[in-house]
Amino acid sequence: MQQMDGRADSPELEKLYRDFDTHQLSPLWTQREGLMPMSPEPAAVPYVWKWDVLYDLARRSGDLVPVGRGGERRAIGLANPGLPGTAHATSTLWCAIQYLGPHETAPEHRHSQNAFRFVVEGEGVWTVVNGDPVAMTRGDLLLTPGWHFHGHHNDTDQPMAWLDGLDIPFSHYTDVGFFEYGSERVTDEASPAVSRAERLWGYPGLRPLSALEDTTSSPLAAYRWEYTDAALREQLALEDDGHPATVEQGHAAIRYVNPTTGGDVMPTLRAEFHRLRAGADTPTRHEVGSSVWQVFEGEGTVVLGDVEHQVSTGDIFAVPSWVSWSLHANSQFDLFRYNDGPIIDRLHFTRTYTPQETA
Repeated sequence: MQQMDGRADSPELEKLYRDFDTHQLSPLWTQREGLMPMSPEPAAVPYVWKWDVLYDLARRSGDLVPVGRGGERRAIGLANPGLPGTAHATSTLWCAIQYLGPHETAPEHRHSQNAFRFVVEGEGVWTVVNGDPVAMTRGDLLLTPGWHFHGHHNDTDQPMAWLDGLDIPFSHYTDVGFFEYGSERVTDEASPAVSRAERLWGYPGLRPLSALEDTTSSPLAAYRWEYTDAALREQLALEDDGHPATVEQGHAAIRYVNPTTGGDVMPTLRAEFHRLRAGADTPTRHEVGSSVWQVFEGEGTVVLGDVEHQVSTGDIFAVPSWVSWSLHANSQFDLFRYNDGPIIDRLHFTRTYTPQETA
C-alpha cells in the first residue's frame, strides 16, 4: 500500500500524479496539513509601525504628491511583511495613514468596501458622507459604510493626518468590489460642528420614531471622543467603588455599536476602545480573526507572540489570527482597536484561548 505523502515510487503512481497536473487536479492527501492545519497558520505576521515614521513619510508625501483624481487619496497603506505584493495590514484588514494638506479637498467617490476614520490628533477636516459634512476631531471614530459617497476637505492652514481602516483584503478575496467616481469637490462644503446624522441619532438610549427600520451599518456618522472618554472613565470609577464594570482589573473597554441593532457598526468591521490603568496588564490571548490597534495616548508594552514591543501615542500594530497578544500599561494606556469580528462571528468561527485560565 502506497503512503499518502505524494511520493511516487512506481511508474503507475508517477503517471497518476502527472495526469492530476495535466487536468488541473490536486489530491487532498498531498496537501491536508496546508489546507487544514491543527491551528491557524496566518501568512501575515505581527508587526509594529511607529507613528513618528508614519507621520514624517505622510508629511513628505504631502509636499510631493498632489491629491486628486487617479490616486484619489493621499493614503499610505501599512503593508504586512508576511503579505508581500499587497498593502494589507492583515489577511482581512486594510490600514493606512491619510494626509490632507491645508485647504485641500479629496474628491468624492464611493466603493463597496466599508471604511472608517480614526483621529489620533488634529482637527479642521470635514468628511462629507452622502452629502452630510462631519467634523473630524481628536479621538473621534467616523464611519463611511460601503457604497456611501464621501470626500474630505480641510478648511485650515494646517495639515491633518488620520487612520483609515477598511475591509479591502476581505472584499478583494471574495471579489465583491465596485467603485464609482463622484463630485470633483464635495457636495456640501459647509463646516458645521455637528452633522445631520448626529443631530438625529446622537442621543444615548433614544431612537427617532421617524427611523425605526434597522440598518446594515450604523446611521450615526461620528462617535465623539467626549462620550468614549466618559464611558471608560466611569467604568474605572465603578471598579473603584467595588462594582463589576471592567473587562478585567484595571482594564476598561467599550465597543462602538449600531444604534438600530445593538450590533457592530458595520457588517465586516468591529471597533473598540480600551483603557488600562497605569501598571495594569491583560492576560495573554489567542483569538481567531485578525485585528489592528493604534495607541491613542500613553505608553506601554505589547507582546506579540513571544516578542515584546514598546509602543506609545500613534503607534499601530497588527495581530494576525491566533497570534498571542497581551498588553502592559506604563502610564494610563488608551488604545483604539478594530478587527474582522463580525465576519468571524457570523460564520461561527469564533474562538478565544487564554492560557492562564486553563493552566
